[in-house]
Amino acid sequence: MGRRTSWTGTSCPIARGADVLGEPWTLVILRDAHLGTTRFDEFRSHLGIADNVLAARLARMVETGLLARVPYRDGGRTRDEYRLTEAGADTLPVIHALGRWGDAHTDSPTAAEPMQLVHTTCGELTRPGERCDHCGAGLTRTDLNRLELDTHEEVPLAAPVA
Repeated sequence: MGRRTSWTGTSCPIARGADVLGEPWTLVILRDAHLGTTRFDEFRSHLGIADNVLAARLARMVETGLLARVPYRDGGRTRDEYRLTEAGADTLPVIHALGRWGDAHTDSPTAAEPMQLVHTTCGELTRPGERCDHCGAGLTRTDLNRLELDTHEEVPLAAPVA
């Protein structure tokens, strides 16, 4: 399937956002990046995605500013990690809302919990946004941990690169 017409440059922010986030695989790659996945092999393993498709998506996500390529040494060779940028990190509320919507309005063959976020100051569950659902305090990304569903351990979200 060829790429559809670009909405880049349109005055509608929803169309421009869909132009960047609407490609297949982009949102699930972002989900994994928020959880700390950074390496090509990790994305491929977690998602079951073909190498050529993953390479194309990662390249497009770097091009659109969602991810940054960061070199690292693996034995004798240099490889790239893919790290969230500020723009990529700002997709957290979108990812979270889509997960909640999918949980409420789609069927799943197995039960799955949406990503749960804990406000580190008050220790209560909340959603990403400007204020904590429980205590009302202002929120930033660094005020949130994700809750590991199996262990109930709080784990920080992946930090964006500068």
